[in-house]
Amino acid sequence: MEKMTREATDYLHATPFIDSGDPAIQAFAQKALGNAQTVKDKALALYGAVRDSVQYDPYIDFLDPAEFRASDVLRAGKGFCVGKSALLTAAARAAGIPARPGYADVRNHLTSKRLQEQVGDTFYWHSYTELNIDGQWVKCTPAFDKALCQRAKIAPLDFDGVNDSLFHPFDQAGRRHMEYLQDRGAFADVPFDTIVADLKKFYPKLVAAGPTAASFRDEVTT
Repeated sequence: MEKMTREATDYLHATPFIDSGDPAIQAFAQKALGNAQTVKDKALALYGAVRDSVQYDPYIDFLDPAEFRASDVLRAGKGFCVGKSALLTAAARAAGIPARPGYADVRNHLTSKRLQEQVGDTFYWHSYTELNIDGQWVKCTPAFDKALCQRAKIAPLDFDGVNDSLFHPFDQAGRRHMEYLQDRGAFADVPFDTIVADLKKFYPKLVAAGPTAASFRDEVTT
């Protein structure tokens, strides 16, 4: 095991959006950890809990900071990729695992008709989480919950704590699913103002629409 670096320990403290000190985050992390003992086992437990217990929902109020804040996403029980990544980051920090949110621009080939009309096929600031496990930074993506993946016929993303786990390039039918176009890197906290500015620029229809009662899971083509 590599000695923990100074850089890694800088990603253990709470921030405005990665509010790992919130009692709800602390309780969530503790419950998810169960009897996990090693850092890797703890990371896997937290990843699974965030991926599947919080529903993926892109129809939110993108101007509301709460949609980007870990504790608020947890309380809502749903969120989009940035919010779910913030939650996993916060839960990991609460468990003593250095973590940070990362971002990339991706091309998504499988989506609902309504979301594609509002967004197109390029998703800016798609978020993943980086966890420091045994001295190595490893990427994982807790966005799409298992129920949504089953609906869309996409294999749920597994995470082994050793290899990066990003979106599969193909779905279960062999159709192209996701391409990574540009990695924007990792941050200590969610860059809320920058993300919102770009969302307003690139997705005016989505931002203007705000939250709806529609279920993205029900819209996904099977």
